[in-house]
Formats: sequence, C-alpha cells, structure tokens
Amino acid sequence: MAEELKNEEQQPVAETTENTQPKEQISPEEFLENFDWHRYEEGIEEVEDEKLKIFEQLVEDNFVETLDNDVVKGTVINITEDDAIIDINAKSEGVISLNEFRYNPDLKVGDIVDVLIDVREDAEGQLILSHRKARVIRAWERVNKAQEEGTIVNGLVKCRTKGGMIVDVFGIEAFLPGSQIDVKPIRDYDAYVGKTMEFKVVKINHEFKNIVVSHKALIEADIEEQKKEIIGQLEKGQVLEGVVKNVTSYGVFVDLGGVDGLIHITDLSWSRINHPNEVLDLDQKLNVVILDFDEDKTRIQLGLKQLSKHPWEALNENLKEGDAVKGKVTVLADYGAFVEVEEGVEGLIHVSEMSWSTHLRSAQDFVKVGDEVEARILSLDREERKMSLGIKQMTPDPWTDITSKYPVGSRHKGTVRNFTNFGVFVELEEGIDGLIYISDLSWTKKIKHPSEFCKAGEELEVIVLELDVDGRKLSLGHKQTMTNPWDKYAKEFAVGTKHTAEVTDIVDKGATIKFNEDVVAFIPSRHLEKEDTTKLKKGEEAQFIIIEFNKEFKRVVASHSAIHKNEEARIVKEAQARAKKEDSKPTLGDANAQLQALKDRMNKANNG
Repeated sequence: MAEELKNEEQQPVAETTENTQPKEQISPEEFLENFDWHRYEEGIEEVEDEKLKIFEQLVEDNFVETLDNDVVKGTVINITEDDAIIDINAKSEGVISLNEFRYNPDLKVGDIVDVLIDVREDAEGQLILSHRKARVIRAWERVNKAQEEGTIVNGLVKCRTKGGMIVDVFGIEAFLPGSQIDVKPIRDYDAYVGKTMEFKVVKINHEFKNIVVSHKALIEADIEEQKKEIIGQLEKGQVLEGVVKNVTSYGVFVDLGGVDGLIHITDLSWSRINHPNEVLDLDQKLNVVILDFDEDKTRIQLGLKQLSKHPWEALNENLKEGDAVKGKVTVLADYGAFVEVEEGVEGLIHVSEMSWSTHLRSAQDFVKVGDEVEARILSLDREERKMSLGIKQMTPDPWTDITSKYPVGSRHKGTVRNFTNFGVFVELEEGIDGLIYISDLSWTKKIKHPSEFCKAGEELEVIVLELDVDGRKLSLGHKQTMTNPWDKYAKEFAVGTKHTAEVTDIVDKGATIKFNEDVVAFIPSRHLEKEDTTKLKKGEEAQFIIIEFNKEFKRVVASHSAIHKNEEARIVKEAQARAKKEDSKPTLGDANAQLQALKDRMNKANNG
C-alpha cells in the first residue's frame, strides 16, 4: 500500500505557473468515482493537501452553491407523473411539482427553467425547488428594472375592476386606472379585456406589492411630439377638419389629428344655446376655424359659428322701427326678456314694455323661456347690433279713451295692487291704475296706514274723483261710494244739544266720551267739573252739552259743567225778565230759592 501511495505521489499533478497551464485536469465526478472514501476516513489512505485544493477548486467552478431563496437556472432532466426533476448543477437534483408548470403544458426534458432553492435538503437528502416563486422574483426584478429605466412592457388585460382594469405583467397582476387607458374618454371598458397591450410602469408600492401601469403615458409621449409639429404649421383663420372628441358644459373638444382644440360654447352658434350637445354630437366630423393658439401651452381655440355669415349682416334690410316681428323667448331676467327674431338676432323686451300697467313687475310674470311672442320694434341699431322690442304696443293704449271709460264721478270696481304711506293703488283694468288717498278710504275711521283698511288683491268699489289725461293719473275715492254719516251727525250732535254718556277714558288735558262707533267727543279738563266742584271720573255717567262740532275734521267737544252753569244763567235771566216785566227788582231770596231748587234737581239726576 505504501508503495502504491508512493507511486501515486510520484504521478504528475496539475500545476500552474505564470507561463504554464495544468497538463491534465480531471473532473470532480472522475475524482470522486476513483477515490476510496472508506480508506480515507479510516486514515489508511492520505491525500496530499495540494490535491484537496485542486478538488475544492473544481467543485467551486462546476457546482452551484445551494443557498436558500436563490434563483438559478435549471435543466429539466426527467418528468414523472407528478413532478419534474431539475438539474441545477448541484450535488443533487431538485424536484418541482408539475402544478407549478400548468401555464406551460408543453414542458419537456431539456427545457431551461428558473427555479428557487426552497429547501436545500429534505429528510431524504432531496433538494426542494420552486418554479412559481422563482417566476415571481424574476417578474418583480423585471418590473423594477422597467420602472427604473422607463422601458415599455407588454401585458395582458385580464378583466375589469372598480376604477379600471387588471393587467398581467410578467405573471404579476398590475392595476390599469381607467384614466390611464387612453387619452380620450373610454366608454366601453370590456372591449379591452383579453387584449395584449404595451404599458409603462408608473408606480410601485413595495410595501403592499402594488403595481400601477399606464397605456396613456405612451400615447401622450407620441402626441406631444405630434402637437409640436402640428402647432408649428397652424395659422389663425385656417380651416381644418376635426372629430368631436368630448362634449362638456362649457364647450367641445375637437381632435385635429393628433392635437386637440376647444370650441367654447359661445363660438358654437350665433344663436344662444344652453348646452353644446344641442349643436354637436360625439364622434361627429366637422370643419372648424382656428381663432387663436398658444405654442408654449399647446392650446388651440377653435370656432364653428365663424364659418357662417353673422346673422346681423344677413338681417332683412327692409326691417325698421315700428314693424311687428315674431320670435322665441331665449333668456329671462328680472329686467326683461331676450327674444330671438331670427337665428342669432335677438331683441330685448324691457319689463316696462310688456304691459301698459304702471306696476313694475318681473318679466317672469308675463313670459317664460320658449314662448312664441309677437312684438313691435321700438329701436334698431344695426351697427351696434342692438334691438329693443315691446309687447304692449301690440294692443291699444287703454288711456286713449280714458275720458269716456272713466269720467269723473263714475263708479267702478278695482283690485288693490300695492300701498304707500299716503294711499293705496287700485287697478281698474290692465294699464289703468288709480290712487285712493288715505283720507278718502273711510268717512269715520282714523287710519294710520292703508294696509290697516284693506289687503293686496282685495276688490274695492271706487268713484273717480279726478282725471289727469296728460299725466296719466286717476284720483279715486272709496268712502265716496257711501253716504257720509257725519252729515247726519252734524244735526244729531249740533252745538247746544245735550246727551248722556259715560266717561270712556281720562286723557291728557281732559277726558273722552264715546257717543257711538263713529263719534268720540273730547271733554276739556275744566269742563269735567260737577256742580259740587268735584270732577267726573272714568266710568261715571253724566249729561253733556255739545260746545263744538267740526264735520270736516271729525272733531266733537262736549262739556258737563256747562249743563249746570247754563241752567244757573237761565234762572237768573228769567228772574230778571220777570222783574223787569213786573217793574220790580228780583229779591235775593227768590233767586236763591230757585237756584237751590235747581241744585236739588241736578243732585237727584246725578245720584239717579
């Protein structure tokens, strides 16, 4: 044995120097096949250190370091009913379930596949590999690289989801937002399902393993280049053909073949419109004119109505002031209504020209949008492109025969329209109003404000008091429709007449008594004095004599003290008359006796 080892030691070994290569290099398999491990482990056979170094170098150069979670290339060397046997050039082969190759039903011996070293060795010393995990790791590496380098990736649109689509990129599910599918709005998402498209990875969330891709970003990059080229060739006034791409409330976006332009709603039609969809539809082809553009911001302002002649220029030359025209109400405002008499030609009917009535109301009280109306042209300025119209001029002015319809003294019924502090306006007919002054509302009531007497919309009977044709004014009266009760009261409560009443209230400088619903008399303080020099109190009933009556101002003044003082004066006067008649002077005793009798009668009457 010693001789054999000696002979083996004398065998030439592979040596390397600066100028030479090893003469012969055996493979690790050949070395292991010829090496007696038992003799080596028993210490019977020794191996030179140099030979061991050569072996270790061979293993390092030819075998894979089987670290867990490493992705390496492997070759399919056998396929069983359930597994694929993979050679990764390690000390042993690995096993992968065929379930991981379901996406590749054509797998065959000799195919090169990516594998992950899942478990270095199981209980049986078998190397456990994973193809599925390896694909995921490789996919994420490719996705990260695509985002870093901005490269384009291919993906399969799998299905719709909330807000967008799910795309398969390198075997990983990525999210494609609806806004990132195309530069134009998408109306049919299902049309993209099952399609393979190019995408750009725009966002990766490593924490939640989310990927966001965009197809629109690729289109926009191309469009920007096209925009610059197209805008560089544009000129104001140039007419181009385009396709309606989007319709909004403020205008229409038109695709001019790679660049978009906007037709503002005011540039769509000479007529007034409420929404662009009244004029254009999606995908409609049309000619437009370039009004303006901004090369830096790539904004293009387009016009459609400018391709036709302005309606004011085409307006009938024979149309003049005073002519009657028909039109449709297009816009309403509090101050009036705009009426389109021809396409693109509008006239304003001010609210004051809608009715002969002098009550200023809102235009909504007379017309509404869409109404067909007939009006008369009041003014026409072709240069300023302005027209004013009137509706009330289509009917006769009610004031033309006012004197025959509403002569002074005639009686009518009218409707209360509104109030002022000094009176109430009553409408006799459309366009004919009259004023009832507050003093002409009632013969008897003291009214502070007309709204205390009547309400708006209420019907009142009136009499025409005055008529001013030139000033278009009517003065009306309501109380004049009834007999003035103060004519009767002038006799009933004439100065010197006596009445019995109760003191209603004590007021400043006197008191008041109420004879009836209309007549309230004032008693000055000094006229409240009774015969015993005391004064009447509230609620006390007594006799009164009228000392003043004014029908115009409805003023009545009465006195209680005048009752007994007048009686005293009468007794003295009668005594003097008798004495004169009898040619004898009255005695003081006779006068005192009569006065005492008077006092007794007064006290008896007061104590009733």
